[in-house]
Order: sequence, then C-alpha cells, then structure tokens
Amino acid sequence: MHRTWQSMVFLFVFGLGVFASPGFAQEAERSEREAMYYRYLEFASYVKGGSIEPHWMADGSSFWYAEGAPENTVIWKVDPNANTNTKTPLFDAARLRQALADLLGHEPPDQGLPFDKFNFVDESEAAVKFTVENIGFVLQLDTYAITRNSILSEEEEMRLAPRAVRKGLFAHWPPVKEVLSPDSQWFAGVTEHNLTLRSTHDIRSVQITNDGIKDFEWDVEGAKWSPDSFRLAVTKIDYCKVPQIPIVHWTGRTEEVEWMRWRKAGEPLPQTELYIVDIRSKRKVRVDTGEELDQYIEILGWRPDGSELLFLRSDRTLKRMILMAANPTNGAARVILTETQKTFIIGLYVYYVEWTRFLRPFTWLDDGKRFIWMSQRDGWNHLYLYDMDGTLIRQLTAGGFPVVEVVAVDEKAGWVYCTAHGDKQRPYDTHLYRVNLDGKNFTQLTEANGRHDIQFAPSSEFFLDTHSSLDRPPVVELRRADGALLQTLSEANSSALQNLRWRPPESFVVKAADRETDLYGVLYKPFNFDPDKKYPVIESIYAGPQTVFVPDSFTDWGVIYPQALAQLGFVVFQVDGRGTPERGKAFQDVVYGNFGRHEIPDHLATLKQLAEERPYMDLSRVGILGHSWGGYFAIRAMLLAPDVYHVGIASAPAVAMSDFSRSIEPYMGLPQNNKAAYEYGSNLLLAGNLKGKVLLIHGTSDDDVPFSETMKMADAFTRVGKPYDLIVLPEQTHAIGSDIAAGEPRSYVREAIRRYFQEHLKP
Repeated sequence: MHRTWQSMVFLFVFGLGVFASPGFAQEAERSEREAMYYRYLEFASYVKGGSIEPHWMADGSSFWYAEGAPENTVIWKVDPNANTNTKTPLFDAARLRQALADLLGHEPPDQGLPFDKFNFVDESEAAVKFTVENIGFVLQLDTYAITRNSILSEEEEMRLAPRAVRKGLFAHWPPVKEVLSPDSQWFAGVTEHNLTLRSTHDIRSVQITNDGIKDFEWDVEGAKWSPDSFRLAVTKIDYCKVPQIPIVHWTGRTEEVEWMRWRKAGEPLPQTELYIVDIRSKRKVRVDTGEELDQYIEILGWRPDGSELLFLRSDRTLKRMILMAANPTNGAARVILTETQKTFIIGLYVYYVEWTRFLRPFTWLDDGKRFIWMSQRDGWNHLYLYDMDGTLIRQLTAGGFPVVEVVAVDEKAGWVYCTAHGDKQRPYDTHLYRVNLDGKNFTQLTEANGRHDIQFAPSSEFFLDTHSSLDRPPVVELRRADGALLQTLSEANSSALQNLRWRPPESFVVKAADRETDLYGVLYKPFNFDPDKKYPVIESIYAGPQTVFVPDSFTDWGVIYPQALAQLGFVVFQVDGRGTPERGKAFQDVVYGNFGRHEIPDHLATLKQLAEERPYMDLSRVGILGHSWGGYFAIRAMLLAPDVYHVGIASAPAVAMSDFSRSIEPYMGLPQNNKAAYEYGSNLLLAGNLKGKVLLIHGTSDDDVPFSETMKMADAFTRVGKPYDLIVLPEQTHAIGSDIAAGEPRSYVREAIRRYFQEHLKP
C-alpha cells in the first residue's frame, strides 16, 4: 500500500512535468503576478507612519497629535519653544484609564487612551473634555480628577454644524455648505433659491431675500462675512441662458431625467451679480462689476477694518484679471490692479475658475494696507508686493523657476514663506523658501529631494515639514521658521515592502518632439523584472494643461495604480510633456491655440527614446490608459499614431473641445475665433484612423465630462466601421477616475482595465 501511494505521487508529479510544462509554469507565473498586482493596490497600507495631524494650542506654537490609534493610542504634546523643544505624552494613560474605570465600572478597551480627539475646556488649557462610550467627561490635567459632562444632543450637534445647501460644482466634489459668521451667531445659507440665516443658538431661521427663483438664485459658495458680522458679500447667479443637458437615471422603476446647466465653448456663461447684504436691515447693495456679461467673479474678502470688499474679475479666456475693491455702502468699485497676458494669465489661475479651493494670486498682509500678488509677467510665476492703491512696491522673488504657493506671511518679522520649484536639476521638486518683505535674502529652507508639504504654526515661528520622494518614504520634521531642524516627529516604516519585492520607480529625462526641451517622467517595472525578457508597454497619460501628472512623492495617488499595473508583467511609464504647468510660461504656452497638436508627438518621442535605451520594452505591444482629459489623449494617441499604440483604454473621455468652456477656453480662445484649431482638436474627425483595440468607459451620471462624449465617440467609430469596446456604468459619476487611482477593492473599472490589457497585450 505504501509503495502504491509513492508510485501514484511519482506519476502525478512526473505527469505535471510532462504534460503541464511550460503551460503550467506560465499559469503559475500569471497567478503570482496577479497576486502581486492586488498587493500593490494596497501599497499605502505597507507604509506605516510618516504623517501627523497637528492641533495647535493657545500659544500658537505648541500642538498635540494622536498616534497609534486605535489599539494603543498616545496623544503627544510638542513644545518647540527654545527652552524646551520637547515631545511628551499629554496624558498619563495609566492614571486616566484608572480614573475612567472608576466611573465606567469597567476597564476601558485596548491598551492606550480610549479616545484620539478632545477639546480644551478653555484657553487656560488646564482641563479637557472628551467622550468615551458615548459619555462625556471632563478631566483636570493637574490632579486627574474626572467628572461626567453632558454631551451635545444630536439636535444640538446639527444646529452647530454647517449644513449642505447644494451639491458641489460636480457630483464628486464636496457639497456647498452654510457659511458661519465671525461672531459664530449665524450660518448663511440658501433656502428655496433665497438667502437665509440660521441661528446657532436656537431653531430660528431668517429669510433675507425674497426675489430668488429657480435658475436665477442666490448662492453662498465663496460668500464672505465682514469682520463685524453685520454684512455678507454674496452672489446671485442667472443660469437662464446657459444650455441644458440631460442626465438620465436608468435603473429605477421608471427612467428619470435630471437637467443640468452645461457651459460649452463660446456659448453664454452664467451671469453673476455681486451683492453686499446688511443682515440687520436686509438692505442689498449691488456691487458694480462692469458691463461685461461673460466673466468670472470671485470674492476674496474684506479689509480688516471692513471698509472695502475685495474681489477678482476675469474675462472668460483669462487673458485679463482685475483686482477690485468695493464700497459696502453704495457698491461703487475701484480697480486696484489689472493683470493681462497675450495668452492666458497663468496656468494655475485656471484653477480659480474650476477649483476655487486651491491656488489664488492674492495674499493679504495683516496691516490691511499691502498685499502679495502672484504673476507670470516675466515668464515665471513670482511674488510682487503692492499697496492697496495698486502701486507696485517691489518684486519679491525672481529667477528662472516658478513659485507654487504662498504658505505663510510673518509680517512682524518681515518674512514671506512660499513653496517653489527652485532646483534646476530636479524641476518638479517642491521646497520651502522664504524672502524678506524688502525682496532680499531669498533662501531655501528644506533640503531632501522630493516634495515638501508645509504646515506653519499660527505663530509663524515654526513649521512642520512632511516630505518624501518616489524612492524615499515620508518623514515629518519640526523646524524653526529659519529652517533649522528641531526634531523628527514621525518616520514611515516601510520594511513591509520587502514582501512586495519592491524597487523604486525609475525617473528619467528625455527630449520633447522639438529635440531641445527636457521632459521628466517615471517608469515602473514588475517585481520579477528580467532585463533579458521582452515586456509590453503601457503609458498612463493625462497631458491636460491644468495640472502636472507625474507623481513626486512616495505614496502619491498617481504612483499606486501604475505601479500595480506593472506587476502584471508590463513596463508602465508617465511623462509631463510641453503644455503642462509649473515649468514656466513658455513651456506651458506651447498649448495655446493648439490643444491636441503637440502632446502626442511629445509622448511618442518619449516612448521612442525610452525604448532605444531599454531593449526589454516591446514596441510591438504598446497600450495607453487615461481618464478625463487623459481619456481624450488616450484616444487621440490611438488615432494619431495607430501603428505605435495598439491598445487604448479611455475612461470618461472628452472627445470634442467645443463641448467644454471652463477647461478649454483659456487655452484655445473662443471657437468662433479659432474654428480650425477646434476642428483639428476633435477626436471625432479622426475615428477612421483606428487600427487597434479601444475600450471606452463612462458613467451615465457624469456631470464633469458628460456621458454624451462617449456616445459621440461610439457613433463616430460606428459610422466608419471601426470596432470598439464599451463599458457603461449606470449612475456613476466622474469619480470612477479616483477608483482607478486609489485602487479601491473590487473596483469594477479596475478589473476591466486589468483584463483588457492582459487579453490584448499578453504580458
């Protein structure tokens, strides 16, 4: 019997060797690759630490943060002042747990603190209040005496929290919420198209206006209260002339159609009226914003004494931006300064039209008499100091590099702190710099390669520097305002990456299609890379002029999915070509009036140069993947270079530039003034060029890039007899792109992309 069993095992193993090789080995390798792919989708979970959330204390320099939650929570207090520079536990966990046990009647769970958030009772910071097991407590920090404390009811919590008044500009954006007054007495919101105030103390709600109607309604997005809380700067928006498009909800018992206003290139924009409303008298003063109908208006805020309201006006193509100040009594407005460009003012300023939460060109100084202005007037984004009459005092920064953002101003000490790309050898690295208000002593304050994310203390005397690069996990350092290192607070532990057989992505530099301009990118290889083998190639592309795409930090969202995709047996690369921001005006101006003309040639040049030095890249199997404008360029690559790109996947793709306004007009002008370029940029007219396999993916409820874009592309392919594949995602919005980026588990889109590339590129 024993011999028989041995013989059966021998025959089974021998049979595997004879009949299953090499197919069995190939299948095993494929399974290993897929297993590693799924692990890489969870890449961030293999990196522990390297980030903190500071909570600044009353002195404006000290702060606390929680670590080790939830199993072994410690709350650290950091005091960076010269005589201390300490990091100590804010609570004695053993004493606190014992005090709680006496009141709860049992030991709190886990080992550390049973909470990771708390509030000081008052500015003395001698006592704290927190919640455990839905019971409120107050703890005296000197004696550890602890008492029960009533906690807010659900109704009270709702009353004290801002409520959503409408969805964001796009469905995947946060909703627009009520705006709290400086004295914390009122929330400004909108009810039935009219401006209303809601009390924070009781259930009172006061209607301020009564003339709002559907499509000509009051809006509190960007609204600003005056310092004394008596006036509110707010807009009223007329959408009546803006075209509508349908969003069809297909999955209910009966189909429903939701209509949304959609701005197309060259067609009317919403008309914005700016008002200053006195909440006591309900008197509305309309601010003079000029005679121009199609313009963008953004409220900046009030001067410290409430004497004027500042706002920005820009024409729809962003060639002109005007900083203005309005008299709150009569609405008269004066021009402080006018910024103009022959092309668009600055690529980053387009975010002011689309993403007002991000970068702005204007920064107040505390004295209310001066401000800092960002401008690319000399070809690079730099800082200029002005007085409130619009007189240029001096240029603060200068040189062949762009400032990215003003992060702090210490007016008392005379310093402006900003991030910038000042390293000419690594032009996308982001460092912290400071310059004196006299325009002198411009100094770099951070050293390590990569991206530095800065959080300044309210005192402006210290900052937290969270930094990493593609090959270096994140570290959090506490530094003095002059850049001197005080202590390292958190350093990521990435030892678990050994389980992924991880190696850093490869950074590269190539020449653009003009054979002169340097382009920077990154390349990812499989965990079991063998330079003697041939690998199919996938390009992950965005290429739109609104943002840089190549990641620059360790766990950047843009790293995770391309890196995971490579584990399936692909070589994946990303590059930022000409026309993208943060490399100076000339670099980005390549796109002006020529959207869709130079991008693919730059990416083709990149692919060719990479392959010349890397014989393992198989140019007979090349794929491309993109979302949104990346989807536009993925399709465009398939149509402009059909013999180079063999497989393309485009999710939520734009296909015709004339269907958009905010994201295209600054770069192309109006279609009535640039008809030939708009036609050249349309992918619909190139459908007959398709040779390879293409997959279109779109959500039917996308209100950023409408579902109709994919339907138009499908129709164009159908009319010229070109096969295509299509995935329709009912009720899904534009956010399917974040699914791809973040690698959400069980993402249908992610799995479809994996299968499509595996089937058609055959790694």
